[in-house]
Amino acid sequence: MRTQKLSLISTFIMTALATSLVACSSNPHKAEKISTEIDNKGQVSGNTTVGVKDGDMIVQRKVQMNEELRDLQYEVYELEDKVYGNRKYGSMGLYGVLRDCKSQLSDPKNGGDGKMKWTEPIDRVTDKEDELKMGLDENKNLVGVTEEFLKDRITRFRDYRRTLQKRQDEYEEKVSLCKNDLKAQRASLPAPVTN
Repeated sequence: MRTQKLSLISTFIMTALATSLVACSSNPHKAEKISTEIDNKGQVSGNTTVGVKDGDMIVQRKVQMNEELRDLQYEVYELEDKVYGNRKYGSMGLYGVLRDCKSQLSDPKNGGDGKMKWTEPIDRVTDKEDELKMGLDENKNLVGVTEEFLKDRITRFRDYRRTLQKRQDEYEEKVSLCKNDLKAQRASLPAPVTN
């Protein structure tokens, strides 16, 4: 019985050790070699090709990672400007449009009580960037540097995009509801008296 327990424990330890070694050896940040060669290929558009690989018919999209990251970051920053506006260019974004609508809704000349009903603080997504590490580089230049694993940055910006797309939908709905409320509130006002 004791021999069985020892055998079971040693088997468990060996399995756990083997699993941890495999997990350590598969670093998700190491560049792996990817075979992109395909036979009988035909261009679909830009970076998308159809063809045969290992006997299977496939559609292959091949991009340069610097372009993929640039496009993703551009899309996220543009989406954030659409949701929250951009001070530099004076755009209000959906957040500003909603704030303006709520202000009009509370205005007494539109039938409001004069008290602004606003509860949502602005919550930008990309402002939460890391701080720069400052110092001298190998050429004795004073520089600021941030470093991040490429895969982590792409994952982070995809999460930003998902969050901002959700917020865009929410703010579009809130703006629409506010405009409908404002229209109904204005319609219920007594007609102006004319002489």
